[in-house]
Amino acid sequence: MFARQGVQRTSLQDIANRLGITKPALYYHFSSREDLVRSIVQPLIQEGDELVVRHERRNVVVVSELLTDYFDFHYRHREKLMLVLAELRILGEVESIDAALDWRRRLVRLVFGADPTLDQAARAIMAFGGIQDCCLQLPEVPPERLRTAAVGAALTVLGAAGNGTT
Repeated sequence: MFARQGVQRTSLQDIANRLGITKPALYYHFSSREDLVRSIVQPLIQEGDELVVRHERRNVVVVSELLTDYFDFHYRHREKLMLVLAELRILGEVESIDAALDWRRRLVRLVFGADPTLDQAARAIMAFGGIQDCCLQLPEVPPERLRTAAVGAALTVLGAAGNGTT
């Protein structure tokens, strides 16, 4: 309902009706619409952080594997991500913006090291942002074809760092 109508245009009564429960029963689990949104977004944030941590713990970063995992995460959660992007005001309330920006900073360091140049940082931001956008804007493309195209384009944008490991 949030994805179709928007968070602000979906009341807790609408949700309770759709679930076939009373509004007080819904309030037992979620004290507000924002709490409900948080319950949708928090697992997404946690899984994204786990993805980054998994790659940070490796002795050698294989950039193509990192990009493929990043693609798979975004493709798997594209509907939730569309909700988050459509409701940017809610993002600030659930602290998702900070988490996503932190992932990007950490991913840039994984690809280019602790002190990337401006050119390297820009290329990494474009590569990871491009993968996310492909998942959101090309839902009709079969996932395998989209993964191949998106990861390939990201490797091209990254240049030499994307051709192997760092």
